[in-house]
Amino acid sequence: MAGYRKLGRTSSQRKALLRNQVTDLLYYGKIVTTEAKAKEIRKIAEGIIALGVKECNNFDTVKVTAKVARKDKDGKRVKEVVDGKKVTVYDEVEREIKKDQPSRLHARRQMQKTLFTVTEVPADKQSRRKDTKKVDVVSKVLDDIAPKYTDRNGGYTRIVKIGQRKGDAAMEVLIELV
Repeated sequence: MAGYRKLGRTSSQRKALLRNQVTDLLYYGKIVTTEAKAKEIRKIAEGIIALGVKECNNFDTVKVTAKVARKDKDGKRVKEVVDGKKVTVYDEVEREIKKDQPSRLHARRQMQKTLFTVTEVPADKQSRRKDTKKVDVVSKVLDDIAPKYTDRNGGYTRIVKIGQRKGDAAMEVLIELV
């Protein structure tokens, strides 16, 4: 007997489906799907969260100085004329950044094999590319989701049966983060 459900798809289709649904589960916190898919999603999601819990505090904070373009009140770059050319004015800013230790970096790359980056579009500006922003789900797992579960030993997801779907009578479930 196989160690996983085939879900009536080829291996590439199945992998893409599970990657999409695991990414959505971790981004939104809950999704509605069929029972068989939810049980497969649970395996992958729990492994990713467990990896995040193990590595969530494994970083160093480092002070870095960076050059940042000076901006006016409208948010546009300030330019000065130097030798007849317009040149952008830069200010030096000191910031604290998180620097991953090698094990956390490895965990981040392992998660990136499975998870996608999500493009967030504001509700009022649908179908416009200008105001979209990309959300790194891996960073969300390491910074937001994993610290909630540091005192918990597994069982990060819950599957709740909703009922049968109208079209094909497949059992629908809600899978959510606990």
